[in-house]
Amino acid sequence: MIDPGTISAILVGGLVLLLAVGAPVSISIGLPSALCMLLIVDFDRGAITAAQQMIGGADSFALLAIPFFILAGVIMNNGGIAERLINLARVLVGRTPAPLVQTNVIANAIFGTVSGSAVASAAAIGSTMSPMQRKAGYDRAFSAAANVASAPAGMLIPPSNTLIVYSLAAGGTSVGALFIAGYIPGILWALACAAVVFVYARRHPELKGEPWPKLSVLLTTLWRAVPSLGLIIVAIGGIVVGFFTPTEGSAVAVIYALLLSFLYRTIKVQDLPRILYDACRTSAIVIFLIAVSTIMAYVMTYARLPQLIAESLFGWTDSKVVVLLIMMLVLLLIGIPLDPTPAILIFTPIFLPIAVSYGIDPVHFGIMMVFNLSIAVISPPSAPVLFVGAQVAKVRLEAVIAKLVPFLIVLIVLLFIVVFVPQLSLWLPGLMGLL
Repeated sequence: MIDPGTISAILVGGLVLLLAVGAPVSISIGLPSALCMLLIVDFDRGAITAAQQMIGGADSFALLAIPFFILAGVIMNNGGIAERLINLARVLVGRTPAPLVQTNVIANAIFGTVSGSAVASAAAIGSTMSPMQRKAGYDRAFSAAANVASAPAGMLIPPSNTLIVYSLAAGGTSVGALFIAGYIPGILWALACAAVVFVYARRHPELKGEPWPKLSVLLTTLWRAVPSLGLIIVAIGGIVVGFFTPTEGSAVAVIYALLLSFLYRTIKVQDLPRILYDACRTSAIVIFLIAVSTIMAYVMTYARLPQLIAESLFGWTDSKVVVLLIMMLVLLLIGIPLDPTPAILIFTPIFLPIAVSYGIDPVHFGIMMVFNLSIAVISPPSAPVLFVGAQVAKVRLEAVIAKLVPFLIVLIVLLFIVVFVPQLSLWLPGLMGLL
């Protein structure tokens, strides 16, 4: 039998090598993990154990919440919801300088709340706002950067599939508590982006605000957007108060989104096969990643990789601040090439026990991880949201990256605040008795 050190080297080396040559993330995780499994035991038992781990990892009732929320998001994307939320954001922005960019930021936060996807927000809101911003003479690169930077707010503001994945990887941390914990950091994310836009607009006096709308226009716009925002009250509210489980809440979200889209007459029956196909394709990627990650978790447990890393950290420093900074730096760097889902599945079993040993609440640590990985998905060079934002704005990637730097600096500072001020994450769940 091969010693755990060799297994660890094969596992980590294989993962890094396959990612470096451009292999899909699922293959980069699954292939080295399966090979290590075969080396731990004989071929027959290794193959059977690997298959059992994959099936067991995907065979979870709680996991059903992810494809349902993804389906609800796809329905929302195709159901004319974005236009109503953009109109609401535009009314809320009012006389703020650079109103179209500020509208983009606020609309991303609102739309992310109902879609739960940074990429979906950047695509849906960006494709609607970019033509308007070009026509008004806005800097296209800066407008695209603001769209990219504000899109991940939906990864923190529920319903968030990323927080559901963390709940599973963390051994069943309350999804309701995580959802409520994400509100303040998610809102702060949007406000930080809005602040950067405000500073930029002050240097460009030509980007004047618009007159406040009449009260009748304000009320009409709000009335048209209320049904879309009702998804938050129905699905998230029901989960938090314990009326139904996250899985049941996600199914309710699908029914609500579908009925709303039919009511708006923006989706036809013949559109459903395409919508279901898009949702199934996205869900399959996520579920397969979770399945292959269970093999990796099994191998890491055998190789005592989490314990070895913990012992190394404890041996190098006993400072809670230094350990947290190291973990955040690792997550930020690893989150650039890795999607948030595999990053959470790989590093939660490694870092969470260390964090808990320092007295950090699992809910707070989950918000830390998701906030960190939300920055990673917009960080160059391989950020999916960055690519989508540049594409919908029809701007060169290099130009968007240059304008994105101030947003990244502010968001990284905000990450430190979220890490070292736990009450930003824990106050609301504690107030509602969810901790």
